[in-house]
Amino acid sequence: MDDTLRIGGLPLVRLRALDAPAAGPAFVEATVLPGRGMMLLQARLRLASGGVVDALSAPDPEAAARELDGGPDDFVGNKAFSFGGAILAPYANRIRGREVEGAREIETTVAGHTVRLPRNWGGKAQGAEQYAMHGLILDAAVPWRQEAPDRVTGRLEAADFGGRWPGRAVLDFEWRLQGGALTLRVTARNAGADPLPMGIGWHPYFALPSGDRRKARLRLPARSRALVNNYDEVLPTGALEPVAGGPYDFSPPDGRALGAAYLDDCFTDLQREGGLTVAEVRDPASDLGLRIASPSPQVGAMQVYAPPDKAFVVVEPQFNLADPYGAEWDRRDTGMALIPAGASVAYEVAVTAFTLGTR
Repeated sequence: MDDTLRIGGLPLVRLRALDAPAAGPAFVEATVLPGRGMMLLQARLRLASGGVVDALSAPDPEAAARELDGGPDDFVGNKAFSFGGAILAPYANRIRGREVEGAREIETTVAGHTVRLPRNWGGKAQGAEQYAMHGLILDAAVPWRQEAPDRVTGRLEAADFGGRWPGRAVLDFEWRLQGGALTLRVTARNAGADPLPMGIGWHPYFALPSGDRRKARLRLPARSRALVNNYDEVLPTGALEPVAGGPYDFSPPDGRALGAAYLDDCFTDLQREGGLTVAEVRDPASDLGLRIASPSPQVGAMQVYAPPDKAFVVVEPQFNLADPYGAEWDRRDTGMALIPAGASVAYEVAVTAFTLGTR
C-alpha cells in the first residue's frame, strides 16, 4: 500500500532535521515535490527566538497543487519557478531561438546541434520576444527514495530530455537537512557516447520574515553584471559592466540595502571566499540573515530577482549566463559544462541562517 503524502496527485516528501543546533537559527523542516523535478516547495526555519517561520515565499501545499495543474499557464511546468525553489537543468535562465510556426517552440543551436525547446516564457509587452526558460525538468516526475527523515534522493534517467537536448543524461538529486543547514546536490552524468552540454541552477524565493523589503540587504561578491536590453524581455546584450562603486555593487561586508531598486540581473566574475561562491540575504528588521554558498567551481553566475513590491529575494546560483549559446556573447565562455562520455559534474549549494549580530 502506498502511504506517500500527496497533493493534487503529486507526491510530497517532508524532511525533518535530526541534529539541528540547540541554539541559534536553523533549518528544521523541508518539503520536496519529486513530481516537479525535485523542487523545494518550502523550508521551515527556527529563529534564535525559538519561533518558526517559512524560509521561502510559497503557497501552502493545497494551494500549490492548484497552481501546479499542468494547465495553459503551467505549460511544461512554468509555475514551478514562480514560488518555492525549482531546480533548473540542463540549462538555467533564458535560451533564445527562432519561433517555430504552429508550435509553442523555438529552434536553436546547442553545442553544435539543432534542437527545439519549449517556448515557455518571454516579455509581456506587445511584440516582445518569447524564448525557452529554466530548463527541461520543471514538470518531470523523478523516482525517489527517503531512507532517513532528514534526507531524500532521486534519480532521473533524462536521456535526451524527450528529444529536446543533445546527449544522454542521468541526473541524481539529494536534499538534506544537516547541522542546521539545508543542502541541495545535483549530479549530472553523461551516459552517452558524445559530449553532454549541461547547465544547472536553483531558483529559491527567499522570504523576508519582517516584510520590510526596503531595508533588506544583499551581499554578493561579484565584479560584473550582464547588461540586458530591458526588464521586460531581460535578454543579454553580450556586454558585461563592472559593478565596483556603483549601484549594483553588493560586495561590501554588510551588503547593500535594496531600497526601491528593481533587480532582475545576472552577476558574474564571482569572487570566491574560502573556496565557496557566496551570497547573503539580510533582513535587519527581523535580525536574520541567510547565507547561500556553493563549493561547485562550475557556478559562474548568480541571477538575482527582487521586485520592490515583493517581500522576497530570489538568488539563483547557476553554471551559465543567460542565453549561453547566443551570438551576442561572441564565443565567450558562458559557463555551460561539456561533460565527456562517462564523466559527471556536480552542483551543490547550502543555505545556512544566522543572526545579524553574529556576522
